[in-house]
Amino acid sequence: MSRSFSRAELESFRDAEVPDLLGGPDDPSVRLLFVGINPGLWTAATQTHFAHPGNRFYPALLRGGVITAPVDAAAGMGEEDRARFRARGIGITNLVRRATAKASELTTEELRAGGADLVALVERVRPRVVAVAGITAYRQAFALPRAVPGRQPEPMGPAELWVVPNPSGLNAHETVESLAAAYAEVGRAAGLL
Repeated sequence: MSRSFSRAELESFRDAEVPDLLGGPDDPSVRLLFVGINPGLWTAATQTHFAHPGNRFYPALLRGGVITAPVDAAAGMGEEDRARFRARGIGITNLVRRATAKASELTTEELRAGGADLVALVERVRPRVVAVAGITAYRQAFALPRAVPGRQPEPMGPAELWVVPNPSGLNAHETVESLAAAYAEVGRAAGLL
């Protein structure tokens, strides 16, 4: 069942961090690593990535066949949900660790530092595929202003690198169907489908 938070309660989570969803600090079983921009306040409050009730990440993963059971992220992922992700070889991290109300509150410097941190994480965890959710943040984090969505021409360390659509409800031109198609594509590349 979904939780409810007042604006003041959500504001109390500003700058909080949400731990990566990985099997362990150096888990070699991660095949597909999704990368968000940064945690939103609802995500920080529930300690669950992509948790805002308007976010379409989990419905799109389910529709695309990347996961096999629904997740009510707005209520906060339970240990059973997390275990299913780990068992499927799916991990989740963020470019920037601190929570904000909007991604536009982040600086280019934060995104660039987060990009460098991501490269180091990928070298340690060694997923098959890295899927960054959001072309604008990807362009800023890696100083690639002309990058286009989809598979990138250069890998990220040992991983195939993709940029997929951001599932936020603010990304109005994407639907659950279009997100599901993009996420299924990276799921196939990672050997999950």
